[in-house]
This record gives sequence, C-alpha cells and structure tokens, in this order.
Amino acid sequence: MSLPCFCRTILQLLAALLMSSCCVQALHVEVSPRRPLFRLGERHQLVCLIHDCPTNPSVSWTLLGDRPLTATIRTNSTQSVVTFDPVMMEHEGALLCKVSCGKETKQSKSSIQVYSFPSAPVITGQDHLRLGAESTLTCQVSDLYPPEQLTLYWLRGDAVLQDNRRESGSSRLRSTYRFRPLRNDSGANITCRASLDLDLPAEDRTRETSVPVNLLYAPVVMVTDSVQVMAGSPLTLTCSAEGNPEPLVTWSFRTADGRSEPRGRGPQLVLTPVSVSHAGRYDCEARNTEGNQTAALQLRVHAPPTNTSLSVSPGEDVMEGQQVTFTCRSDGAPPTTLVLRREGAELHRTDPASSSLSFSLSSAMLEDSAHYQCEASNQYGAQRVTRPITVTVHPLQVQLSPDSVAERGSSLVLTCRASGCLRPPTLTWRRTSQDRDQGWTVLQRTQQQDGLSRLRLQDLDLQDRGGYSCEAECDSVLRTRTTEVHVYSFPSDPVLQNPGSVLLGQEAVLRCDVINIFPANQLRICWLSGNTTLTSESFRLLGSLQNVSSVLHHRMDQDQDQVLTCRAKLLMEDGDVWKTRTTSVPLQVHYAPRETSLSVSPGEDVMEGQQVTFTCRSDGAPPTTLVLRREGAELHRTDPASSSLSFSLSSAMLEDSAHYQCEASNQYGAQRVTRPITVTAPPRNTTVLILPSTEVQEGQNVTVCCRAICSPPSGVVLKKLANGTERYSPNGTFLLVNVTTRDSGLYQVNVTNRLGYQVKVFSISVRERSTSLPPSLSIIVIPAVCVAAGLAAAALILDYLRRSRKKGFYQLPQSAPASA
Repeated sequence: MSLPCFCRTILQLLAALLMSSCCVQALHVEVSPRRPLFRLGERHQLVCLIHDCPTNPSVSWTLLGDRPLTATIRTNSTQSVVTFDPVMMEHEGALLCKVSCGKETKQSKSSIQVYSFPSAPVITGQDHLRLGAESTLTCQVSDLYPPEQLTLYWLRGDAVLQDNRRESGSSRLRSTYRFRPLRNDSGANITCRASLDLDLPAEDRTRETSVPVNLLYAPVVMVTDSVQVMAGSPLTLTCSAEGNPEPLVTWSFRTADGRSEPRGRGPQLVLTPVSVSHAGRYDCEARNTEGNQTAALQLRVHAPPTNTSLSVSPGEDVMEGQQVTFTCRSDGAPPTTLVLRREGAELHRTDPASSSLSFSLSSAMLEDSAHYQCEASNQYGAQRVTRPITVTVHPLQVQLSPDSVAERGSSLVLTCRASGCLRPPTLTWRRTSQDRDQGWTVLQRTQQQDGLSRLRLQDLDLQDRGGYSCEAECDSVLRTRTTEVHVYSFPSDPVLQNPGSVLLGQEAVLRCDVINIFPANQLRICWLSGNTTLTSESFRLLGSLQNVSSVLHHRMDQDQDQVLTCRAKLLMEDGDVWKTRTTSVPLQVHYAPRETSLSVSPGEDVMEGQQVTFTCRSDGAPPTTLVLRREGAELHRTDPASSSLSFSLSSAMLEDSAHYQCEASNQYGAQRVTRPITVTAPPRNTTVLILPSTEVQEGQNVTVCCRAICSPPSGVVLKKLANGTERYSPNGTFLLVNVTTRDSGLYQVNVTNRLGYQVKVFSISVRERSTSLPPSLSIIVIPAVCVAAGLAAAALILDYLRRSRKKGFYQLPQSAPASA
C-alpha cells in the first residue's frame, strides 16, 4: 500500500472514532426535589427523571435500611413518580431511585423530612391564678413532629418571659410558667408561642395562643358601722363587696341569744317599714371560692311603746290559794318603764333597764278578783293593756285510764291522776264485785305527792274483767272515776288439718278449730281460696272459754292446686277487730290422665332406613306412667317422674309397619292413643323362576314367576327384548302357552312401584320337536308333565301365601304400569 493511501485510511479511522464518541452519551438520573419537607397526612410526590436512556428503563425505589415503601409508583420511559398519600412517619429518611438502562445502572437519592404542626398551643391553668400566690400556667402542643425542632416562648405583650427548647421524645409537648401574680397583672395577656425550626412559611412555622390574666382573690367588704332610724320609716341597708370571682353577698340578723337568722341576699337589704323588732346587729357576708369576709352593722330603731302584753299564770280564772304570776312586756326604743296597777292602784314598777315586769300573788284570795293594768311608757309615748282576774273555788279533778282491752294471761296497768289539790291527795282503788249486793272491794290506797296512782293487774283471767274505780280525797272532797276492763282470749292460730289429695270434681271437707276463745259470740271465721272469700260464719255462744269449729265443703272444679285459708277474727264490742289469726293448707287436685298425645316424626309414612321418633305426652295428677306398645308388645316405659316418653327406631324396616299405641295411666284411670306407621321401600331382591326350565321343547307351556321385596306393592311387566312385546301380571306370574321357536330369546322383567323399580333379564330357549313320542311313552310323559306342572303351581301358590304374610310383601296392582 502506498503511503498516501495509508495516511488516508488512518484519517478515516480517526474521524469514525470521533464521530462515534460524539453520538454516544452517558445515562443520567435525577430525583426532584432532593430534600423535600412533607407535612404528615398530606399528599406529596417525588419524581425520578431519566435522561439519555434509548431503551425502556427499569426503575426501583428503595428506602434505606430495607424498610418497606408504602407508596404508589408510576413509571414511564422518561420518569418515575412515587406518590405518598398520605405522608406517614415511616416515609422519613433517604429514598433511593435506582435506574437500569441496558447494562448501565445509575441511582439518585432524596432525603425526605416530614413534619406535623396541626394546631395552636393550648394554655391551661389561667382559671386558677390567685393574687400573690405562686401560680402555674401550662402550655401544651399536641401531635407535633419533629419535637426536637420546637421552641416554646412565654410572652407578656412583646416581652419574652421564658423559652424552652424541646428534645426528641413524645409528640405531645408542654411547658410550664410559674409566677406570683400581682394586682397590676389583672387583665393583661400572656402568650404561649410555639415555633418550629424548619424551612416553612411563617404562618406554618409559628403558632401562638393568648389568655387574659384573671386573678382570683377573696372578697373585701365595706359597710356603714351604725344606722339609726325611726320606726315606720323605709330603710335600705347597703353592703359593697369586691372580689374575683364575683362574691355572693348574704345578710343575717344576730338574735338576742346569739343565733344568726338569714335575712336576704344581694348588696342591699330593704326593710319597709322598719319596726322595733328590726333593731340589732346585721352581718353582711361576702363569699366566693377564694374565701369570705363579714362586716357588722348596728341598726338602732327609735319607737314609742308597742307590742305591750300582760300575761297571767296560770290564767285569768284561778283557784283560791293558788299562786298567780303577772308578766308584763313591751317593745320600745329607748326601753320603756313598766308599771302594774290593780283597779288603778300601783302594785309594781320597773326602771328602763328592765325589759319585762314580773309580779306574783303567792296565795290568791277572793278579793284579788279585779282588773289588772300594765302601762309601758318612754319619751315617745305610752301604751296600756288590761286583764281581768277571777278567783274561784277550784274543784278537785280526777283523770282515769279509759276502758281497757287486754288478753287473758297478760298484765295491765290502770292509771289515776288527781289534780287541783294543794297537798298530796289520797287515792283509793276499788273493784265492782260480781255479786252486786256486796258492793265494791277495796284493792289499793295511796297518797302521792304528784297525785298519781297505778293499779297493776297481773296474769289476767276472765274473772278480772269488770268495773274499776279510783276515788280521790282532798280537804274532805271526794271525786270518783270508773273504767271498764275487758278480757279477751285468743291464744293460738286456728287448727286446720290437711285433707290430702282431692279428686277433680269431688268435694273436699275441711274443719277449722279455734281453741279457748272468749267471748265466742264475737268470733268470725272466714274461709278463703287465695284472696277470694268463700264463706263467713259467726257464732252465738255464751259463757266462759269455748272451742269453736267451722266446717267447709269445697268442690274441686279446677285442676290447679289451691291454698285454702281459715281466718279467725275476734271482734270488740264496738265491732272493731281486736285480733286476727290465720292458718292455711294446700289442696292437691288429682285427676285421671287426659290430653294424651302420640306424635311421630317425620310422619306416619316413612322410608325404609329412616329414623322414626315416637313422642308421647299426657297430663295427669299424680303424674302418669307412659307405655309405648307395638301391636300390643311393650317397647318402652317411663316412671311417673317423666312428663313425656320418647322412643326412636334408628333404621326403620318393613316389618316395623304396625299400629303403635301410647298408654298413660295413674291410679285414677288410663288413656290410650294409637297411630299407624307404614314403612315403604322400592323393589329389591327380585328373583325370576322359569318352569319347567329355561330350555324347553316346542309346544310346551312355560311359567315365569317373579318375586320382589317392596312396599307399596309393585306392578310386574314381562317384555321380550327382541320385538318389545310386553305383558302385565298382577301377581308376578306369566304363562307362555304352546311356545314355539319364535319365543326363544332374551326377556326382561320390570318390577315397579312409586318409589322405584328393578329389572331382571333372562333367556328362554325353545327347541324344535324332532319326533313324536310313542303312544306308550306319551301315556307316561304327559301325565308326568302334568304332575310336574301341578306341583310347580302348588309350590308357587304356597310360596306366594308364605311371603304375602311377611310385612312389606307386594300385592300387584290391577292396571299395568309403564315400563321402566
């Protein structure tokens, strides 16, 4: 090769190399944005841009640390977009986009940062700021992330009071600010500002909450110390109170004995019109949650004498020799002077320092009967009150216990009190004798300072009933009072014997005995069934203690047990009930079996092999014995404790078809219920008998006998398969007379009932008759054949009768069924 050609070849190769280097560029991958800041719960995307990949790239996104990526990825030939919806905590960290283009692989990383700042800070404790006391405000930020980027500031106005920088930890951050509020702090605002140190807009980076300083302090009360007013004038008392929360103001009045009586609420107490009774000390109390304060006000009321009264003890009518006390009172301001006069003559006077006047006559005399006057006076006026006094000879008074009712064997105390005697009276107890001619018998005589005497009667009996008197003697004056003592006897509950069980519809006889009754003519006996009164009876018996009986004839028309009650009431003479006693006895009602039922599940017609359950129930008292029988043979029996009988056939057979009877019985009778059961089955175990044989000679008779087990009875169809000729037999027996060779072939027997069918196939071969028999042999053969046919027919009839007696053996229908 010449040098010019060589140089030209070199130059062409260099140009080709330069051309290829300029056309092939490297794969470039870029993730945008590279340092995203996503808000938790929002929807955000990252885009992985793919440059200079001539083929369809393969892209994968991976979180560092082999964490699963819960995001949606959509990729095409130029970019792959990963969608976070919503952004969650596990998305934070480095995310790698790896791109494979042919044999070249490149990757790009993005560092995801997430944040959460959903709500403004919440300040608590502002409702518990107390003046001068150390108080605490709490600022809390919830659901924040990342917590280490948060700073909490406390501000009053624009002045920063405190700041807190939080470390990593819980997403619920709080800061406390402790201080002692002063009065000039009231009404100012305190702010909690939360600032998240992230590259966010200002409105998303900082949130704040302000609360007013509401200082709590106890009430301060101001009131006028003393007020003077004239009676009858209107008056308003004012009490001013300051505190936070707003205090509740109450007024109370201090009585003379030191008690405090509520008078009203609110800063003002209105008294219209003012009376002397309003004078005194009033307390104004202001109370709130921080405490209370009370201020006292003294009200002085000036008034002329009012409410003047004159009381006399023991009263205006007094007994000669008694002490009489006069008491005079009056209201007035200033206090009044009290003067007591009798018919104008002054008896007693008080100075203004005394609030009342008291004067006594130690022993009243007849001449002390007069008009007595009390006069009350001060510088504003006077008021007078007059009371008449009458002195009389006071008679002796005797009080005695009223008529008494007591029970035989108990104790009784009779009380007698004498009054109106100046010295201890003499009290004498007497009793009216049963013999009127003997008069009264003295039982007891006493002389007590208090004029009280008691007569104790122990272990009362009928002879203690009657009249008793108490006689009081004072200064030769006798006064007598009498009382009556009634003695009753009702010591025990009625005696009622249990008659035992009673047959329904019959009559029960019950007897109720009441022992040792007095008085028997005041006894009432009631018979009750439950709460219903059946009968009531009274008695006309006189004399001493009596035993009383009542008989009830009660017909039992209901089959429910009943409770019969004998209620005895002893009445007093006025008709009121003195004492009631009752005794109850239960009556058990018995009756023969009834409502006997026998149920069969699933029903009276069942398939062979099904389970059959018999349930027998009956009602009777006492409970019945239940017996289940099949055609008279006992299958199952229960004891009387069972209310029902249940018996099951686990797998029904044809021979289970029968009449089943449930018998319920007790000592009062029996009741029976019968149900028929039919067990059905499709044909089975079909057999075919060919007589005299399946191979016969032309001209012979052939008998086909078909047998099958089924219920209900089946129909039998004989069919020659070659030509479809069918014959129907009601008893399963077919007679082919004088057969020929055309009768040779396959035959089919179809046994059918409503539950199914069964088919049997057999063959008959008919041979041609070659020669006739000699006359001598015919004489032997024909009778033999006839005898054989007769024996076969007899055997068939006997077998039919034997099998028809078995349960479930068929009886052929009269009409031919369709072939199966």
